[in-house]
Amino acid sequence: MFSGSIPALVTPFKNGIIDEAAFCRLVEWQIAEGSSALVPCGTTGEAPTLTNEEQHHLFKLCAQTAAGRVPVIAGCGSNDTQTALWHMQVAKELGCDAALMVAPYYNRPSQGGLLAHFGYLSERVDLPMVLYNVPGRTVTDIQPETVIELARRFPQRIVGIKDASGDMTRLTAHRMALGAGFAQICGNDDMALAYNAGGGVGCISVTANVAPRLCAQFQAASAAGDMPRAHELNERLFPLHQALFTDASPAPLKYALARVHDWLTEDVRLPLVACSAAARQAVDAGLEHARLI
Repeated sequence: MFSGSIPALVTPFKNGIIDEAAFCRLVEWQIAEGSSALVPCGTTGEAPTLTNEEQHHLFKLCAQTAAGRVPVIAGCGSNDTQTALWHMQVAKELGCDAALMVAPYYNRPSQGGLLAHFGYLSERVDLPMVLYNVPGRTVTDIQPETVIELARRFPQRIVGIKDASGDMTRLTAHRMALGAGFAQICGNDDMALAYNAGGGVGCISVTANVAPRLCAQFQAASAAGDMPRAHELNERLFPLHQALFTDASPAPLKYALARVHDWLTEDVRLPLVACSAAARQAVDAGLEHARLI
């Protein structure tokens, strides 16, 4: 259902307020540059610092601006099942095509709790879900057996996973149980080449915010089996992939975007702060290596 280069969109701020014009312009640019879907209000969008009203407004802006040209996968996850349900209901009403659903964080549910959480949501909202497994942030790890059980119980609802676990063996476990129709999407830009080779179909990407065309071209080359071209593009992007995580994300990314576009600022919301001088130096070098500045 979903594949290719899918940016996890930043949320532009100006003087602490969402810059709606910049957000809509970013959406337009992403579509023009070849991104295959859009994720508002994910980790890169600083979702934990957004009010519910802001989050829902960004769903609306993204869906209205995309206007059906590419799917919108709204970041609806929460560690409270009822809040996640509400976000999903609103996302559906506002025209989003799917929900990105992070594993509940902080309260650390068991695998049985994860089955109950995602099952509850699947039974109550007619909206496809892409599970988001990022145990480095959530502590909770959606184990392959749980992913497989959910996808088998709810094949019309649980349609894929954004996997940022770093465990490549899960690709084969998921694929053997669920087949190629279950969308396995990489959650780490610097692992996307190997992930696609193992059966992945794309990346929900940080780097695509600032290098959408190159990321889209990389994903297209991977999908076509043009490995020399995929390697070439991966190596062009690789220093930037790494530079964007030399400080708390998305601060380095917002610095990169401000370097490339004069209509975006590097503003982040507390508790995040602007990235360090060392991170800026790394980002500048990555942008130069990618020939973006």
